[in-house]
Amino acid sequence: MRALTYLAAALLAAATPAWAGDATRGAALAEARNCAACHGANGISAVPLMPSLAGQQAEFLLVQIIMFREGLRPVPAMMEPARGLTDAEIEDLAAFYAALPSGPAATDPRNEALAARGAELSAARNCATCHRPDYSGQAQVPRINHQREDFLVHTLAEYRDNLRVGMDTQMNGVMHGMTNADIRAIAHYLAHR
Repeated sequence: MRALTYLAAALLAAATPAWAGDATRGAALAEARNCAACHGANGISAVPLMPSLAGQQAEFLLVQIIMFREGLRPVPAMMEPARGLTDAEIEDLAAFYAALPSGPAATDPRNEALAARGAELSAARNCATCHRPDYSGQAQVPRINHQREDFLVHTLAEYRDNLRVGMDTQMNGVMHGMTNADIRAIAHYLAHR
């Protein structure tokens, strides 16, 4: 049943162009559901371990919210907010956040040596192949630039430790063998892009 729901979410996202949702309705829904409390009024989170959504790929958001709603991605902070959302409302939320300009979430100064190590690791792991050379993502592949560093560290470690699985296990394989120091370097590099 899980595989069928994943397939349905992927097919819905593939068949739904990024502009299918209504960003104005999405803004009203985000306000009504108090999304800003965690993800920031402008989609740039100030809450530790909470992702920024501004400028995120609409298709990626669509799939993730469906997975939260269906209980396929059990993130306690998202289970209740996603409960009861219709597909059209999810499309509207995705359109709203995708339309917002992304901005740097990093608040700490850039460490040039750490960022250089992160750039080396990113190149060695071919991150730009799926996430694009500017790390803005594409379709169902998320934007990872301008993301909170702590969120990236947490997420990448979950992939490495097989505690998080996306639509496939590709990220788990990419992260296999990465040390905590490697993950911190990549996260620092991406947060400051």
